Amino acid sequence: MTTAPDTYNYDPTAPADRRQSGGVTGWASRYVDERTGISYVVKEFGRKIFPDHWSFMLGEVALYSFVIILLTGTFLTFFFQASMAQVTYDGSYGPLKGLDMSAAMQSALHISFEIRGGLLIRQVHHWAALLFVASIGLHMLRIFFTGAFRKPRELNWTIGFVLFILAMAEGFTGYSLPDDLLSGNGLRIIAGMVQGIPFVGSWIEWLVFGGQFPGTAIVGRLYTLHILLLPAAVLAFIALHLVFVVTHKHTQYAGPGRTNDNVIGYPILPVYAAKAGGFFFIVFGVVMLMGAFFTINPIWTYGPYDPSPVSAGTQPDWYIGFADGALRLMPGWLGGPGGIPMEFTILNTTYSLNILIPVLVLGLFIVVVMAYPFIEAWITGDKREHHIADRPRNMPGRTAVGAAGVTFYAVLWAAASSDLIATHFMLSIESVITILQFSLFLAPVLAYFVTKRICLALQKKDRQIVLHGYESGRIVRLPGGEYIEVHEPVDEYERWKLVSFNEYEPLMIRPNAAGRIPVTERARAVVSRWFFEDRIEPVSSTELEVAHHH
Repeated sequence: MTTAPDTYNYDPTAPADRRQSGGVTGWASRYVDERTGISYVVKEFGRKIFPDHWSFMLGEVALYSFVIILLTGTFLTFFFQASMAQVTYDGSYGPLKGLDMSAAMQSALHISFEIRGGLLIRQVHHWAALLFVASIGLHMLRIFFTGAFRKPRELNWTIGFVLFILAMAEGFTGYSLPDDLLSGNGLRIIAGMVQGIPFVGSWIEWLVFGGQFPGTAIVGRLYTLHILLLPAAVLAFIALHLVFVVTHKHTQYAGPGRTNDNVIGYPILPVYAAKAGGFFFIVFGVVMLMGAFFTINPIWTYGPYDPSPVSAGTQPDWYIGFADGALRLMPGWLGGPGGIPMEFTILNTTYSLNILIPVLVLGLFIVVVMAYPFIEAWITGDKREHHIADRPRNMPGRTAVGAAGVTFYAVLWAAASSDLIATHFMLSIESVITILQFSLFLAPVLAYFVTKRICLALQKKDRQIVLHGYESGRIVRLPGGEYIEVHEPVDEYERWKLVSFNEYEPLMIRPNAAGRIPVTERARAVVSRWFFEDRIEPVSSTELEVAHHH
């Protein structure tokens, strides 16, 4: 019996039959593996199983959009000058010749009109940024409504939400770099919000802008954030997010053979690697087509930033719209003109409640969304691990809360276009603002109750289907003269999907070891009752047996 040597040195002069299989490629792979042990990582990662569903691709779209952002952004950094030094434009775009502008604006025009392919890359970069934020948002909505944030994924939800905030910050800093009229107005709003902070607002403005707005340093500082700090943070959180996805294994939808203890799908190598590669090029191609055929952020039509011409109909990129809308909906007086002013001065300090209140409300909204997995775990008292995704209808309380939150966000988002709504529908701006102000409070409540009723109705429908089957549309006459509709029975795979979900009940109040019921437990019971009092229980085995013998 002989033992093969542990190492192998590739000799290009040796005969072919004396070499191990693989030639140069095999020798190189063995060389790397013997020094890094990477084959173990590739083997374990390549055998990782992932379930297959179209909604899981939303996260992939976000990842591929970020790759496009990095590629196009690298190209743009070679030509952009992050300087607010004043220059006189003498480029190829005639209407702006002779105008004074910042070097940042001039370099952005230079990229658009004089660098070959520059305008295409600029627009691809911008479209990819919008798609990046949108896909993260949709990905998180899918996770929320299917309960994929539950134990052990609460931290990964938090990481994903921080990624969403970082993506918005990355987009806003890039949007503000050209120093055109539109981005300058956006920075003016930020400066006003900073100034509205009591006691320290003016000092923070001078610190951020390098002087009184617009200052001389903000573009350079935003550029550092945009190309260095924020991308590094996004990359770190993406890597951490993917590590947790691999560690916890991917959630899957209920189906035959799928349990909390297994994953049914395909391995990363070679199936998902091939699919991911193809999907990346599809996303890249679609974004390139959008950049080629749809103009976005035409800075040459806005001109350089000047605080005097504030044009109507200006909006930020869509993902910042909710913040702009919150400011627009805040009244200047409580109770109308002549009522309680929202801005007043006490001891030489100005308090701008029309700025502070929207900022606090948005901050509270963001914190609640980030902490929701922990809030729901506290309400339900559920400490189990969950790897099967819920159908939204089977958790009517959570789905209704999500619908209310989305509606709240949507009203704020619509308010950012209040002036355009008024001009397009020939309404007064005052009436549009008033309608949106009432909608901000009433629409989420209406969305909550309507969504909950719809979920409960769908659950009742599922019970009918499981117990009695699908309506076939075929009417038969019984010997006694009675007419009935024949129902088609549900196959066992479909039945499994309809009946396999967790049943929650309102928590019972129990005293602690000292025989007392703490206030927190009373509050928890009240919230639990509100969350689960209206519910439809899954079909039991006894009900199924009775229905089959009926």
